[in-house]
Amino acid sequence: MSLEEFKNRNVGEQNYRLVDVGQTPQTGMEKFEQVVKRAVKLELFTGLKVTFREMFKALFGGQMHTTKYPFEKLPIAPRYRAIHEMKRLLESGHYRCIGCGLCEKICIANCIRMDTRYDENQRKEVSEYTINFGRCIFCGYCAEVCPELAIVHGGRYETASEQRASYSTFEDMLTPLDQLAQQSEFPGFGAVSDDADKKIKKTPLAY
Repeated sequence: MSLEEFKNRNVGEQNYRLVDVGQTPQTGMEKFEQVVKRAVKLELFTGLKVTFREMFKALFGGQMHTTKYPFEKLPIAPRYRAIHEMKRLLESGHYRCIGCGLCEKICIANCIRMDTRYDENQRKEVSEYTINFGRCIFCGYCAEVCPELAIVHGGRYETASEQRASYSTFEDMLTPLDQLAQQSEFPGFGAVSDDADKKIKKTPLAY
């Protein structure tokens, strides 16, 4: 279809059917008489017939078309940018974050705060990690810049809480140890490949 045909698609001879709705009432008395006539003729319930029919189908016919939130939730995309999740290493269960601070530097909303320290093994670890979800715009830059895929966006999109301190601590976002086997992985640096089991080599007994 050309541009001119697209512009003139509704112009021309059309099979329109005119509906006689009568004269439009002008005075208040005429409007009142029109309301009374329509009420007596049950025109008021003509539009509600469809509503009541669908309501009875949903209540008694088992044809519910709505989602019973929060007991039922609609599925979302696996890379939906919702509440952040901190991933663990599958081997040891330790968190992946190495404390590089790239997520804190790239955050354009200035909502990420990180404090690091060195443990007894001289390994850099995160002592405090918070995200202010009142400022976060869920842009996804922190997840994209993370070299270890330690921080990603999960599927928990409910941010309602009674206190501002909720959903902002490192432990709340960290994957629980009992759910480590169900931890979802995303493609990228540091993620588990599909053929990871084939690449595992046995440790030699003698070095």
